[in-house]
Amino acid sequence: MDNKIAQHLVTLDRHAFFFDFDGTLADLQPRPELVFIAGTLHAALAQLVGRAPVAVISGRPLVQLDELLQPLQLPSAGVHGSERRTAAGEYQQLQLDEDLLAHIEHELRLACEPYPELLLESKGVAFALHYRQAPALESVALQLATDFVSLYPETLSLQPGKCVFELKPKGASKGEVIRAFMAEAPFAGRIPVFLGDDLTDEAGFEVVNALGGLSIKVGEGATIASARLPSVNAVDAWLHALLEVRPVSELGTLQPGGEA
Repeated sequence: MDNKIAQHLVTLDRHAFFFDFDGTLADLQPRPELVFIAGTLHAALAQLVGRAPVAVISGRPLVQLDELLQPLQLPSAGVHGSERRTAAGEYQQLQLDEDLLAHIEHELRLACEPYPELLLESKGVAFALHYRQAPALESVALQLATDFVSLYPETLSLQPGKCVFELKPKGASKGEVIRAFMAEAPFAGRIPVFLGDDLTDEAGFEVVNALGGLSIKVGEGATIASARLPSVNAVDAWLHALLEVRPVSELGTLQPGGEA
């Protein structure tokens, strides 16, 4: 998509905005609990909320998103769409066997014990194997994740990410929750814009593209997104420019998507 055309399409009165969190609104950190959103970007997001429909679509649980974004409490989807809070405040969640999830977590922790540098993060209805601090364990993490998906194919699906392999509930999809939001007020009737940085966001890009919206990949890597921003700082600058309603000629940060 042409740079100027992409940005000319984005208007606060016609579009609805969806953001991934880690790697999009906040820089990645060595451990997930160290992630934070910069003050300038938080302020811009708060301004956007007052002027257009906004939702956050993340691999994090909703409780973590609320803590990171406070005092904002936005319509959100957590754990890749496993749970969702609508604009009306209704909470929805995929129904899973809690005893089975507890058993899977127990077995995963046992399997990870020989690899203390491999971080197992439990998200309640999903599990993440982080190897950012031990890149040499990538193949180990992949094998563990693949093995558990094979053991529980009716419950789990594999979701690769940046230095992480996630075991998410089968049927969870960022694309489907964006589609659900777009069928509800105040998102319905608007054009979706979705910003994300990781493989987990490609399903969201696919739905947004199909709906005639603007998909924006943050950072490097092949993507089906129609446009690209190079970094979280660039997201901050782009959002501030959008809020200031600058002329198209001054909004020069978006680049075509596709291959990095």
